[in-house]
Amino acid sequence: MTMPAPDRNQPDGDEYIKIWFRFVPREGWLPYDTEGLWAVVVGSDIARISNVPFLQEGVAEGDVVRFTTDSDGVRWATERVEASGNCTVRVLPVPGGPLGRSAHAVRDTLAPLGVGGEAFSNELPLVAITIPADADISRIRALLLRGEAEGWWHFETACVTDAWKAA
Repeated sequence: MTMPAPDRNQPDGDEYIKIWFRFVPREGWLPYDTEGLWAVVVGSDIARISNVPFLQEGVAEGDVVRFTTDSDGVRWATERVEASGNCTVRVLPVPGGPLGRSAHAVRDTLAPLGVGGEAFSNELPLVAITIPADADISRIRALLLRGEAEGWWHFETACVTDAWKAA
């Protein structure tokens, strides 16, 4: 059964559309098999992703994707056509750790390094973060590793660049 990921409110400003992604749910993970991301149209069948994905692998905020539109008017991503250079990382605070279950504390810890993110829900404090292409990736990666080693959080990468891999 398809259970779409939480629908985020449409951002203010440019004219946004929702682009949907399909994927196979991972065992032991959230039961969703689709995720909708806000995007700005940049061509007849391409759009730039405008928010950070929680579930979709291999795409980051700022990436450009191609889409098709089905008979119901739903836009489905078919491929990434341009990488933004940004990375997507998911961070889940350890409930018994120094940050508790606080998504806000995760964001506050990473914000001084130029990292922004969104919390999944109040019930699940999963934070999806965008690491900008021009950020100090070595420092961010070191902080993520330190936080994991010290029991602040667990993290996983969803979309990384060569700069991330080299850090």
